[in-house]
Amino acid sequence: MSVKRLQHIPGFSIDEVAHAAGQDPEVLRLENLDTDIPPPPQAIAATRAAIGRDADNSYLPFTGQEALRNEIARQLNGHYGTGYSQRQVVITCGATEAMLDILLATTDPGDEVVLTDPTYAGMINRVRLVGAVPRLLPFVQRQGSWELDLQQLPAVVNGRTRAFFIMNPSMPSGAVLSAEAWEQICRLCVARAYWLIYNAAMESLLFDGRSLLHPLAYPGMQHRCIVVGSVSKIYRMIGWRVGWAVAPVPLIDDIARVHIYNAVTPTGIAQAGALAALQSSEADFRKYLGELERRRNTLNEQLAAYSMIPAAGGWSQLLDVSPLGLDGEQASRLLLEKGKVAATPMTHWGHLHSRQYIRLVFSNEPVSRLKSLRERFKRSFG
Repeated sequence: MSVKRLQHIPGFSIDEVAHAAGQDPEVLRLENLDTDIPPPPQAIAATRAAIGRDADNSYLPFTGQEALRNEIARQLNGHYGTGYSQRQVVITCGATEAMLDILLATTDPGDEVVLTDPTYAGMINRVRLVGAVPRLLPFVQRQGSWELDLQQLPAVVNGRTRAFFIMNPSMPSGAVLSAEAWEQICRLCVARAYWLIYNAAMESLLFDGRSLLHPLAYPGMQHRCIVVGSVSKIYRMIGWRVGWAVAPVPLIDDIARVHIYNAVTPTGIAQAGALAALQSSEADFRKYLGELERRRNTLNEQLAAYSMIPAAGGWSQLLDVSPLGLDGEQASRLLLEKGKVAATPMTHWGHLHSRQYIRLVFSNEPVSRLKSLRERFKRSFG
């Protein structure tokens, strides 16, 4: 029998879909947040150069290498006029470790955390894992885009609320929060002393000329915002497992304590690569973003007959299979069996927006292969 903290935490369906897809080269791999676009060349070179270097073969410093922490603080300060120092940065084993560390440092069992519906199941279930309670604020579909239902905002907060936990662009939908949404959330956090745990892992992956709206730009938010970052998505360095948390003092000291007794640090070799990635050229990033947008556009052109809202950013978007008389799990099976498309059902990724959706990841297949989607879906669904 599972311990109580695991009773409402399901397994991860992505693994099941990936296992079923196996190693068949004909399968379009749209099920997992992977990418075939390589990292910045200097990040690979820096990682190789760190191999065998004594300083990179160490547990120390426990909160991460100072050069990397300084660079993260420097970039935030340069963009948003904040006053962070390297002391306010903790390097973690990916953004996922940072999320759990932060929740353990900001919530007690029974506290409530507000997330969007849908959102990354790993965020919802980390809230449950620490003993807190997820409260879901839904996205709604308006004029061909996802928008937060701000009318429901007063109903999801109460005396037990401790934090908002927001990813932007949101995964799995690719939704991007509006200025109005950010303004209302940030105003509420400052007025009621809620924390904003901001998952910024994809923040600059924005399409159609959108500009980045960052919560640190809103009044008072440097004292209420905890930034979770990573090199996995923006720099295509999933296997390096380097992330970070940036927070005000004294909260960062609590996050550091959790981190030290949880995972210590990622390898020094990986941190060297992460530092080089953060210093890589804007041209490298623009080329990558352009390729992502071409892939998203191809997906939407191929599947124009189906019920989808194009991703405004990120690596994935959702397809509503309920007009086909299916749920996400049924559609996922048919796609793999008949169309050789691996896609993940969203059963546990929200409440209002869950069972009726499959997620399509467009970061891991080139345009040439995505152009087969129309025919593959036709084989699967008729």
